[in-house]
Amino acid sequence: MTHWFHRNPLKATAPVSFSYYAMITGPPASKICNDLRSSRARLLESFTDLSCDPETMKNAADLYFSLLQGFINSPDESTQESKLRYIQNFKWTDTLQGQVPSAQQDAVFELISMGFNVALWYTKYASRLAGKENVTEDEAKEVHRSLKIAAGIFKHLKESHIPRLLTPAEKGRDLEARLIEAYIIQCQAEAQEVTIARAIELKHAPGLIAALAYETASFYQRADHTLSSLEPAYSAKWRKYLHLKMCFYTAYAYCYHGQTLLASDKCGEAIRSLQEAEKLYAKAEALCKEYGETKGPGPTVKPSGHLFFRKLGNLVKNTLEKCQRENGFIYFQKIPTEAPQLELKANYGLVEPVPFEFPPMNAQWTPEALAAFDLTKRPKDDSAKPKPEDEVKPVKEPDIKPQKDTGCSIS
Repeated sequence: MTHWFHRNPLKATAPVSFSYYAMITGPPASKICNDLRSSRARLLESFTDLSCDPETMKNAADLYFSLLQGFINSPDESTQESKLRYIQNFKWTDTLQGQVPSAQQDAVFELISMGFNVALWYTKYASRLAGKENVTEDEAKEVHRSLKIAAGIFKHLKESHIPRLLTPAEKGRDLEARLIEAYIIQCQAEAQEVTIARAIELKHAPGLIAALAYETASFYQRADHTLSSLEPAYSAKWRKYLHLKMCFYTAYAYCYHGQTLLASDKCGEAIRSLQEAEKLYAKAEALCKEYGETKGPGPTVKPSGHLFFRKLGNLVKNTLEKCQRENGFIYFQKIPTEAPQLELKANYGLVEPVPFEFPPMNAQWTPEALAAFDLTKRPKDDSAKPKPEDEVKPVKEPDIKPQKDTGCSIS
């Protein structure tokens, strides 16, 4: 599965010092600010550290988010928001719109943006793990779980935190409903790909594999439709990927549905189903080429070069030839002009996001610690406001070299 999954770039952010010298009137506030600064820097470093695993990421993210909570909610367990929510400006780029940052003076914006990057990290970790030469069963489960965790984080941000922003997300930005929904659906679809590969390896019933493939293709179709109204300049490449995956898994569905029809002595219908699979596989191959030629964010992956991709082509060809032989010797059935309607519903293996919640407020946040921030001493020339030197530098993501493809990637 090396480079089988398309990935958009990580979000980049300007440094934040959390330095409020004039406002800090006691050691508890000073320590919180120091810990916020160091934990934010550590979390940002973790995003590009190839040795980082889910446990390390969770610990780094939980520490920073627990500290940031004091800038959002009051520590006295009331429903009031923190008096510190709007004292710091945060700058973040978007995954599709290059290095043009958005800025909001709102700690909720920081919580959402950093949470978004954590979710992206899980998708990239899954992609990297799936790209190993020989993926073990435990690693395949880790890929599956990481994608479900990412979907859960995106879903939680969309439902519980983005609505809290005072400044709504601009069109085409990451926090806008269309984009975050596409990320959720893509994570679910990719997790189901792991399920399909496992079902094929364990030789589950063709009807189950066909239904899972059809549901997965439907996920990719939904994600593509969600992005259809975005500016093609930055969405075209991502949409080509979603479209080719939709065609690929629809071809899978027709291929395995054909096997089910043949087993039921419906050889003519099986041939027509396999012919449709052949047509869709050819279309997926053409879309792979178009995807490679389309400019846009994220490195270009090469699905058509994968053994997992090529295996389907051989399976369709061999199964179609078998059906045609059987029809010539045994069944003599007429081949329908229309492809069979796929009305397949999988009863097993469907992916749901793992529910996500941000960690509770760090124990350092007490009413006394909050009181040690004196907003009356906030300088008129507020240092929290954006400065020209608060430059947002692009994230240097590690270049993952493709490994030898054995075809055992996500089994």
